[in-house]
Amino acid sequence: MGVGHIGSSLARKYAAAGHEVRVANSKGADGVRAFADEVGAIAADARGAVEVADVIILSIPFPAISKLPPDLFDGVPERVPVIDTGNYYPGLRDPNIPEIDAGMTESVWVAQQIGRPVIKAFNNVLAETLADLGAPEGAPGRLAIAVAGDDAEAKRVAMGLVNVAGFDPVDAGSLEESWRQQPYTPVYCLDLDAATTRVKLAEAVKGEARPKIAHAQALMAQLDRDLTHDDLLALNRTLQGIEG
Repeated sequence: MGVGHIGSSLARKYAAAGHEVRVANSKGADGVRAFADEVGAIAADARGAVEVADVIILSIPFPAISKLPPDLFDGVPERVPVIDTGNYYPGLRDPNIPEIDAGMTESVWVAQQIGRPVIKAFNNVLAETLADLGAPEGAPGRLAIAVAGDDAEAKRVAMGLVNVAGFDPVDAGSLEESWRQQPYTPVYCLDLDAATTRVKLAEAVKGEARPKIAHAQALMAQLDRDLTHDDLLALNRTLQGIEG
């Protein structure tokens, strides 16, 4: 659900890998038909995307989660994993969400909104990284994606999909612990390998990332142009105090 930068890359990759992929957004099936035809997916509305799915990937702007139909997942079997790829950017893109501002982990809030558990994945890589920098399993220097959640089988499925997308999956712990991969933590959008991702997840300090959002906004404003992948990578390295 969602065909922005992350959702479209995932749909393209999984369709190419032979999976049956249904894509949807807020505009209904007609709103995604051209993209679906381009990548070999099936255009659907929100209900059509989830009703027969083996896995559901939510890749929509964070505030839109609360606007999904409240009964959207009522007919979805509990065994079907729901993967949340979203990030919360208050002041940059998103209106404030009081519960998260008060300290709730972002994907815990998502789970509460949709009324079922989620797995957090694909949120700690840049869009161009996901689209272009995947590599075969076992390739030297293969980049990593953090995966957090509470259901072991759902997490196993999500980690398998990370691998198919071209990245090493790294178990980031429980859903409550997924704050360690939220925006501007040490593993956020820095193009790290699996070993470094594990180290940086452990180094994360709760509460330190949120103030960096305003700093990121200021740095973006200074550049005063459309930001490239290299710009964003450099900005994130600056926020983490990484030189070079």
